[in-house]
Amino acid sequence: MRDKLPIFAGALLLLAAVASMTLFTVDQRQFAVVFQLGEVKEVIDKPGLNFKWPMIQNVRYFDRRILTMDTPEPERFITAEKKNVLVDHFVKWRIVDPQLYYVSVAGDEARARTRLLQTVNAGLREEFGRRTVHDVVSGARDKIMEDMRTRADLDARKIGVQILDVRLKRVDLPLEVSESVYRRMEAERKRVANELRSEGGAIAEKIRADADRQREVIVAEAYREAQQIKGVGDAKATATYAQAYGQSPEFYSFYRSLEAYRESFANKSDVMVVDPSSEFFRFMKDSGGGKKN
Repeated sequence: MRDKLPIFAGALLLLAAVASMTLFTVDQRQFAVVFQLGEVKEVIDKPGLNFKWPMIQNVRYFDRRILTMDTPEPERFITAEKKNVLVDHFVKWRIVDPQLYYVSVAGDEARARTRLLQTVNAGLREEFGRRTVHDVVSGARDKIMEDMRTRADLDARKIGVQILDVRLKRVDLPLEVSESVYRRMEAERKRVANELRSEGGAIAEKIRADADRQREVIVAEAYREAQQIKGVGDAKATATYAQAYGQSPEFYSFYRSLEAYRESFANKSDVMVVDPSSEFFRFMKDSGGGKKN
């Protein structure tokens, strides 16, 4: 029994070696391409355990997941206005035909990325050349991305690759162009502000002039109405005085003299030089007004 153990162990090792040379597994995240004497024999896209002939067949694996190609530095493009813009973008892609992918770029991901980058950059250059800065920044941004995805996908299919998405992460103006744009924007805003101030000033002057005119009209009408009321009142007062004093002329004369005395002697510091025998003092000398009964 002990003599058979080394033989059994050797057989197991030989079987394991043969199995490793003839069996291989395919992960669900991969494509497996089986080559026979350097030529593509089979493409396996389903996960599981598979068989290959030892010595004459070998297997290469390709990633079937969605891959991202991101530009390391922003690319410079020229718009329809002959202005430079800096564009930072990325591309989502994946392998859909492993055999064509291998034949086209030898299965080299770096070569595939270079090919895709050239395709996307050429398309973006053409798209930006037909649009203004406003269009590429906001107006037609979605349209540019969709057109680019469609066009890039058509070219990428030639190497067994599908373009899922092309996105513009950022579109900036170069520093020198940005400063010029900011200056123009500032000048434009100042012009609009000055126009608004001028319009506001004209409207304010119009409002003030109209308010002054209305004030003058209101004051004039109020003064006219007040004078009318005052005239009516003075007329009534005069008529009342005339009627009252007409009944007793002597009393009226006495009352007017008292009013004159009150006004004349209101201030104690006043000095008057009047003839004592003047008519002014006749009621002070005689309450009867100088008449004898």
